[in-house]
Amino acid sequence: MPAILSIENLSKTYPGNRVALKGVSLEINRGEIFALLGPNGAGKTTLIGIVCGLVNPTSGRVIADGFDVVRDFRNARRSIGLVPQELTTDAFETVLATLKFSRGLFGRAPDPAHLERVLRSLSLWDRRNAKIKELSGGMKRRVLIAKALSHEPRILFLDEPSAGVDVELRRDMWNVVRELRASGVTIILTTHYIEEAEQMADRIGIINHGELIVAEEKTRLMRDLGGRQLTLHLSQPLAEVPAPLAHFGLTLGEEGSALVYQYQKEGGQERIAELLRAINDTGVPFRDLETRESSLEEIFVSLVGARR
Repeated sequence: MPAILSIENLSKTYPGNRVALKGVSLEINRGEIFALLGPNGAGKTTLIGIVCGLVNPTSGRVIADGFDVVRDFRNARRSIGLVPQELTTDAFETVLATLKFSRGLFGRAPDPAHLERVLRSLSLWDRRNAKIKELSGGMKRRVLIAKALSHEPRILFLDEPSAGVDVELRRDMWNVVRELRASGVTIILTTHYIEEAEQMADRIGIINHGELIVAEEKTRLMRDLGGRQLTLHLSQPLAEVPAPLAHFGLTLGEEGSALVYQYQKEGGQERIAELLRAINDTGVPFRDLETRESSLEEIFVSLVGARR
């Protein structure tokens, strides 16, 4: 699948020698949902700002839909929609007027039918003549999304789109995202709700201290970096792990009432059978067992924490 967004050796240093990005290279494929994760101050907003033409890079280059974002800014920017974190709309304009203005700003010819489709998809059509200041916070967030879609971008950035919105809007918004992806729009998402990235994204990128740590297909990332945990709930608590079981690296949990075994997916199943035989031979009675897989959040925390 061809890349619609190519980021090559991108760096940014702000005044005072504050380094925000360090040689970031990344290709994002046409029609995928890419989640960019990172702690506060990791460089996510700077990266988005450079791609969207809001921040000048110190070095490197970005090609968006075939256009250099510095040398051919106007064409590149026309291909990009941005839903920012902050609510940035004219409070005294109506919803429909805001979309018309935004579409014209990008040089698009008037298209009332398209704007109606966008507003209906976000449950805003009935409020099209309302002034922005009359809307709730959730409705204002919907207007930002509609505004970003008004000029029919091929690349859409969602910068913390679900921050502070209710469950209903979040559900509606992700339905819209799925529909956009199905129509060929490429989605780049930043979020602190990592479970959303795990549910929605095709690929995951993790950035920390201005460096791109990993950019990988979600299923492969979960497979390669995730682990599993087997917990045996004991019939009677133990004061310590029995000596014959020590080489398995077990730990006690639940105040001695559980034995916990951590293992990687690859090759771990064979050791489980060996472990269960050893437990049976040792005579440790257990009443139940359960397994769980690492979540994307746990993988994220381990990667970011290892590079502090």
